[in-house]
Amino acid sequence: MASKNQDPFLIAGGGIGGLAAACALARRGLPVRVLEQAAEFKEIGAGIQLGPNIFRALDKIGLREAVLADAHRPPAMEMRCALSGDLVTRIPLEDKRFLDRFTHPYAVTHRADIHGTVLNACLNDNHVTLETQRTVETFEQDADSVTAVLQSGERVRGRALIGCDGMWSKIRDKIVGDGKPRVSGHIAYRAVLKKDEVPPDLWRPDVILWAGPRTHFVHYPLRRGELYNLVAVFHSDRYEEGWDAKADAGLLWAHFKDQRPEVLRMLERIDTWRMWVLCDREPVKDWSKGRVALLGDAAHPMLQYLAQGAAMATEDAVCLAEKIAAQPDDLPAAFAAYVQQRYLRTARVQIMARVYGDFYHARGPAAELRNQMLGGRTPEESYDGISWLYSGS
Repeated sequence: MASKNQDPFLIAGGGIGGLAAACALARRGLPVRVLEQAAEFKEIGAGIQLGPNIFRALDKIGLREAVLADAHRPPAMEMRCALSGDLVTRIPLEDKRFLDRFTHPYAVTHRADIHGTVLNACLNDNHVTLETQRTVETFEQDADSVTAVLQSGERVRGRALIGCDGMWSKIRDKIVGDGKPRVSGHIAYRAVLKKDEVPPDLWRPDVILWAGPRTHFVHYPLRRGELYNLVAVFHSDRYEEGWDAKADAGLLWAHFKDQRPEVLRMLERIDTWRMWVLCDREPVKDWSKGRVALLGDAAHPMLQYLAQGAAMATEDAVCLAEKIAAQPDDLPAAFAAYVQQRYLRTARVQIMARVYGDFYHARGPAAELRNQMLGGRTPEESYDGISWLYSGS
């Protein structure tokens, strides 16, 4: 894939999406400089669920098996009522019907593990240069190049700039200009236990979601079953930027105190919680401007209820590299084609993630209707309902 311009592609942000983009471009022989604002490349957070669609994307950049090596493959996903304990629905995930339908598996892993896998791929590719403490504040561009202007005042020239700088993207400000993210009114608390810290009668190999009135609690194993991930979500007006603030356990207990003993016993095992406020943005269809494009949360931040943030970013990365390969000497056109292919799919995920949040947190008659609707479904009907997501790319 020859190009007249031999400047590197600049990527602002070294999270999963930014590194996946670097890997996808490098595999096509393109030079990349990743500019990460933190002092080191690392992923904040704990567990992450990986649907078949992210493995389809990872397969295209040669990382499917490496990610699966650290992951846990749950036999099923269950939703239970957090008040009665009744099973609402159970979806087999390791069933032959699931694998025949979607080709790739469902897995759960630690964010640090998947991030580390993609990071290692970049470290081992001489087309990628990784730089830390490099905060991109803004950019300038002309017909032939882009200049990233760093917080330090340094100016870095490249043939294009890909904004992977997340929910509070500074690059998005200049392309979209839609202000601050939309605050959902939901807060997520997270913690990780060692397997021997989990009461034996409560440890389950499945992904379990306890749906309560304006709350939900989810838990599942991580790192080949060595760890146990817990996430508790409830409604709150508190707002704080970032993904790793210290959490108030008293606020958590106030929302979960009347729920099932299984839920309360699990919450009791946690000494320290971390929290983040759930935010998203309205879908937009213009993520690029000339030689600058957005990717992942910078382009289409979404609530966590479909567990698709990393998957959509990885799909973006693969699609972007394909479009660049098709038009290496007309990057504005390549970026426009990338956005055109991606914006409706990601918008649907953004919107449906909000809907799933309402389902999980339903109360009163709405919760009864949810339970009736989901409780009568066969596994095949459950697969039908999610096929638009898991079969796509």
